[in-house]
Amino acid sequence: MKNVKRKSLCFDDVLLVPKYSDIVSRSEIDISTKLSHIKLKMPIVSSPMDTVTENQTAVEMDKHGGLGIIHRYNSILEQSVLVEKAASSPYLNNVGAAIGVSGDYLDRAKSVFDAGANIICVDIAHGHHILMERALKNIRDKFGDMFHIVAGNVATKAGYEDLVRWGADSVRVGIGGGSICSTRIQTGHGVPTLQSIFDCADSEYVGTNAIIADGGIKTSGDIVKALAAGADAVMLGSLIAGAEETPGEIIYKDRLPFKNYRGMASVEAQVDWRGHTSSVEGVATIIPSKGPLAVSLSSLVTGIRSGFSYSGAKSIEELQTSAKFIYQTSSGAHESATHIHSTR
Repeated sequence: MKNVKRKSLCFDDVLLVPKYSDIVSRSEIDISTKLSHIKLKMPIVSSPMDTVTENQTAVEMDKHGGLGIIHRYNSILEQSVLVEKAASSPYLNNVGAAIGVSGDYLDRAKSVFDAGANIICVDIAHGHHILMERALKNIRDKFGDMFHIVAGNVATKAGYEDLVRWGADSVRVGIGGGSICSTRIQTGHGVPTLQSIFDCADSEYVGTNAIIADGGIKTSGDIVKALAAGADAVMLGSLIAGAEETPGEIIYKDRLPFKNYRGMASVEAQVDWRGHTSSVEGVATIIPSKGPLAVSLSSLVTGIRSGFSYSGAKSIEELQTSAKFIYQTSSGAHESATHIHSTR
């Protein structure tokens, strides 16, 4: 087959091999991470989507040691007010804000920085692009090192390395794997997120410029796999959406509570955001209301710590050094999932 070079692995294709562990209590495990000089107590970043991260999400993420990035699908003033509300909260450490790569993106960057954001996320679907190159260079020329720059998304080592060379401190790695993303179906392009992490983790920039795995993460086990493969943190959408602190009202269907969740390239999001659609690469849906975000984060952190303990690793660095992956067949993946036949 023309240009087909190799197979690519996704999260369900692999398992981590359990190893001898001397971890007596999971409290011994340190899951903190660094995005260059930004230290996080947990390696979780909330996605800059309009049904995931506004000021309340950002505050709650920071309170529990993660990072929230406030979405850009509004006016500069509206976004800056959201950033200011988050930044006015007592003891806030970090708050991020997303910007684009065209139009008034430099004005947006200045405004959200003045409002209190210390992290700027240059947020486009295909980050390995000339507009990203120009934007990152312009941002660095204008603002220097005033804030930490996250940029993405990319799917390849070449993309990761180019974004670093253009000025990114951290890079979002993953294209087409999100639960409400249809990029791979619509365009035929993408790389399984786990494979992208493996590839980017082979770069000389690893250790100084963080990899943030973004897309395809469905469970705490997937988070452990992403970190073991070389990611410094993960970005989550669907696993956080539906929490009380995320944007949007609770709606009821068959007397059960739900909240809206949508991809930013969905028809609904594009029409609300800019009044028209271009390429539709996402869908909109509703998901069950999950209660306080703290509950969801606590569950994820518990699963992550358990994962580390199975590898005998007390830190992300130890996990990445000692982790051993094995390939599992489709039958193995079926066996890995719960498979009892319920009588209810």
